[in-house]
Amino acid sequence: MARYIFITGGVVSSLGKGLMAASLAALLQARGYKVRIRKFDPYLNVDPGTMSPYQHGEVYVTDDGAETDLDLGHYERFTGVSARQSDNVTSGRIYRDIIAKERRGDYLGATVQVIPHVTNEIKEFAQTDVDDLDFVLCEIGGTVGDIESLPFIEAIRQMRNDLGRDRTVFIHVTLVPYIAAAGELKTKPTQHSVKELTALGVQPDILLCRCEHPLPEGERAKIAAFCNVRKEAVIPALDAKSIYAVPLQYHAEGLDYEVLRAFGITPGVAPDLRRWEDILDRQQNPEGEVTIGVVGKYVGLADAYKSLNEALAHGGFANRVKVNVKWIDAELFEQGDSDITAALEPMHAILVPGGFGERGSEGKIAAVRFARERKVPFFGICLGMQMACIEGARNTAGIADASSTEFGPTNEPVVGIITEWMTEEGLQTREAGGDLGGTMRLGAYEARLTGNSHVAGVYGANVISERHRHRYEVNGAYKEPLEKGGLIFSGMSPDGLLPEIVERPDHPWFIGVQFHPELKSKPFDPHPLFASFIEAAVEQSRLV
Repeated sequence: MARYIFITGGVVSSLGKGLMAASLAALLQARGYKVRIRKFDPYLNVDPGTMSPYQHGEVYVTDDGAETDLDLGHYERFTGVSARQSDNVTSGRIYRDIIAKERRGDYLGATVQVIPHVTNEIKEFAQTDVDDLDFVLCEIGGTVGDIESLPFIEAIRQMRNDLGRDRTVFIHVTLVPYIAAAGELKTKPTQHSVKELTALGVQPDILLCRCEHPLPEGERAKIAAFCNVRKEAVIPALDAKSIYAVPLQYHAEGLDYEVLRAFGITPGVAPDLRRWEDILDRQQNPEGEVTIGVVGKYVGLADAYKSLNEALAHGGFANRVKVNVKWIDAELFEQGDSDITAALEPMHAILVPGGFGERGSEGKIAAVRFARERKVPFFGICLGMQMACIEGARNTAGIADASSTEFGPTNEPVVGIITEWMTEEGLQTREAGGDLGGTMRLGAYEARLTGNSHVAGVYGANVISERHRHRYEVNGAYKEPLEKGGLIFSGMSPDGLLPEIVERPDHPWFIGVQFHPELKSKPFDPHPLFASFIEAAVEQSRLV
């Protein structure tokens, strides 16, 4: 029977609950347990798919097509366990489902209330499809005290009563701030946060205390006394130099040991952490470095490209080099060629990532042209691939007016909305004017690769499966003129209708993909495209 670890946060947001959950899951895995991590998001959006990245960071997509919180990316990267639709739920989705049931008459005339109807939905979500698991880690988004999170706190309180203490453990992540003027750490915010959580009926079993300075034994004992936990269960969590050092750091502080002890489990042999030690060694002892220019539109917020940034780092691990990422606003390139040359000439490779909307598109096209003409390794992802196709149409295929219908009416729609395509399940359709949240191609789709292509060599396969998140597609009607201009369609959907990969055989490394390979990259299993891209950047660094 699965045991549950509920993770809450207090004092302030952005304390790293997701990273903590991922690290703890990795430690339990290293002890031989089967784990899965789930995220409860209190906001009223049904999913984060329609949110601006500046609001909520990147949208992470699962194989089965769920648009989810970026923390699920941490979960996958640290555990290698593929996330599913059932691993992320929002208040919006819960209320939508409850209202649909009420309208159908499923509640038989009962008054629908937060307790028991909303809390029962939350508990059902937490306990679905867990038969083969040892531990289910459930992270509650937001901060204790938020009005939106109250039903979730109540639901986990009820689960403690339903399942018993031997199957539920509560971990509370708090902040122990350092007051420079006083020269000391302050425990009062943690005390107040635990007091508020306890007032809601949830007594933490373990406290994870984020702090910038070492937590003295006196303060640790003080927190334990005021918060009603064992001193050993007050775990210091100092800022780490790398997120990949966090599992090792938490193990050294005894987090996994305390969790097992809280469940009444006698810890066996020490966890096997060799792969984490190897990752850290590759990161801290590189044999060189490269600089990648990422030309995007959300460069002001690192979380907007979270998975991309990590996948580039993984490519560096594979080649044992440090990857320096230079974030470049695409709009800067819409002011003149001199800006492009100054910004991109120092780069060892150029990447144009995914995105939505017209803003910065001409700058991205200009970056593609620079990479093509200067023979600099180029990687286009989703919108980046589409910009590569438009650039090729304009500058090597003679289609001067080439554009995307996403940017407005055009006589040469090299990119547009495709309303029908085939999958293994049959014909899939969408409407051009449908809701933004329901008209994208989402989740894992197969692609067939040309046998002698560059990408087939990179993957070592002719059939691949990758995750998608987009509304617009490259128009297959332009395949012939684009290929005459040197841009080869080396990957297509199984029905031959949707272009998935383009490349330039006359270029050292020029690949565009319609999907998001960064979503499947892991530190101990770097995605082959990123490993190959960084390898090309290393080669470029030797030429300049």
